[in-house]
Amino acid sequence: MNTYGQYCPVAKGSEIIADRWTPLILRELLADIHRFSDLQRGLPGISRSLLVNRLRRLEAAGVLERRPGPGGRHLEYHLTAAGWALRPVVMELGEWAARWAFGDPEPAELKPEVLMGWMTRRVNRELLPDRRIVVRFDLERTTKRWWWLVMQPNDISVCRTDPRFDADLLVRAGLDDLYRLWLGRITFGAARAQNLVQIEGPSSLVRAFPSWMALSPLAPAVRAGASRSSPA
Repeated sequence: MNTYGQYCPVAKGSEIIADRWTPLILRELLADIHRFSDLQRGLPGISRSLLVNRLRRLEAAGVLERRPGPGGRHLEYHLTAAGWALRPVVMELGEWAARWAFGDPEPAELKPEVLMGWMTRRVNRELLPDRRIVVRFDLERTTKRWWWLVMQPNDISVCRTDPRFDADLLVRAGLDDLYRLWLGRITFGAARAQNLVQIEGPSSLVRAFPSWMALSPLAPAVRAGASRSSPA
């Protein structure tokens, strides 16, 4: 591990959590992502060897621990008490950026597999009907256009290929606009009024859809940052 050679808590903390990719690895672990393959999926662009290296360093620092997964067939990565204590640090970092350094997205930052994974984690299961709901997404301005969200109170999954269930709802949106919506830069009402997001299906399900899909936990900070930067 590279060190700053300073007897200082800020230096020591930075040595542990301020390496490239480490804050994003912590973001995934704080979202209860435990399997190596799932961590990779949420971090497109990181190499396998670098992810292994960062996980080992966090383990050596006492931030995470490896445990056998269900059935003992694979190892999982779980935060320790020290790791969970980093939640406010990661959230404050995101809130600071949302208020002071966050504008509209660049095309290279828009990855549908990442956004769909984030949305899956935030589904309000307790508000879902007591049956399977299938939402098909038609994402514009991306080559990975079609996605399916299969939702039941006890299981939420995202599919890149057709799961062969009839879709209850169809959501059409540009990938960039769906990012803006989920991150709080635009409301559901405004997105639909401006025809940026179209939802088709039975009216009762169309009305309920926004309540099922909780926005990013950083959406309030993103919204506040957007308001601060808007001209008076």
